[in-house]
Amino acid sequence: MESEIKCSNKKHSEINAIRFCPECNTYLCNKCLNYHSELHEDHKIYNIDTKIQDIFTGICKESNHKSPLEFYCKSHNKLCCSSCLSKLKGKESGQHSNCEVCLIEEIKEEKKIKLNENLKYMEDIGKKIEELINELKNIFKNISESKEAIKLKIAKVFTNIRNVINNREDELLLEVDNIYNKIYFKEDLIKKGEKIPNQIKLYKEKGELLNKDWENDNKLNSVINDCIIIEKNINNIKEINESIIKYKSEKNTIKFLPEEDNLINEFLGKIKTFGEIINEEDTNFHFKFKEGNNYIISNNGLVATKNKGNDGWNCVIIGDKEIPKNRISKWKIKITLKV
Repeated sequence: MESEIKCSNKKHSEINAIRFCPECNTYLCNKCLNYHSELHEDHKIYNIDTKIQDIFTGICKESNHKSPLEFYCKSHNKLCCSSCLSKLKGKESGQHSNCEVCLIEEIKEEKKIKLNENLKYMEDIGKKIEELINELKNIFKNISESKEAIKLKIAKVFTNIRNVINNREDELLLEVDNIYNKIYFKEDLIKKGEKIPNQIKLYKEKGELLNKDWENDNKLNSVINDCIIIEKNINNIKEINESIIKYKSEKNTIKFLPEEDNLINEFLGKIKTFGEIINEEDTNFHFKFKEGNNYIISNNGLVATKNKGNDGWNCVIIGDKEIPKNRISKWKIKITLKV
């Protein structure tokens, strides 16, 4: 990220600074940096990202002070200069003019003792924090694994649901085809029926020719054979005609249930609310009670019996596992049923 602090040189006021000299209290751009290094070889310069308040020069950084830091303010735990303590009239009072102040030399031993205490604390707390961080890493690892396991389980459940729905859809579509092909509609009937007009025309023309050859004994065998062929084809035409008439007379229809919108919406509503994510630590969160005459039972095996003399319901665990008495209160809930 580019620095927003500009060079202190007025000629370079549009150029971003890259270094800071605390002794000159000057921001330097890349052009000024070389000149500054040649003029002040003993000055220590800092990257522009370094916090100025972390750079110690021995000079007070308060506005217009520029005095050596020779005093210690006990009230603020801070080094200060003579200007910080000033109470001269006509000038603003120093920041520490009313504080408890001493010379730096007077707190030498106190700060040395405090330093050693802090070193010991940092050594102890460092080990503890390291242990806590490792524990936290394991916790987050387990949480992450648990989260992914839950997501995988959800994905498997809904994949199975989708597979069942898709398979059922395929079954119903195939069933519709089978019913229509078997009972209601035969495609070959139309194909056969479309040929009948031309067949009738050909058979009529053939029959009229046979009538002319009927008296010719030399062709009698051939004429009789052609008559038999016409008779068979006429029978076939009759069967097709009867099938068409029968098909037209059938009024059967098939339906798909549920076809009513309310049933479909009810089914979709169940799908939309299918599944539940519960926090096992929050026992109040996932209790769902079914009410009886003088008891209620929850979805996780809790049974509540009505207490005499009030409208409350006292919930206790039932099941194979015995709950210690000192933990029973954890599993008790008071609810009020509205009449």
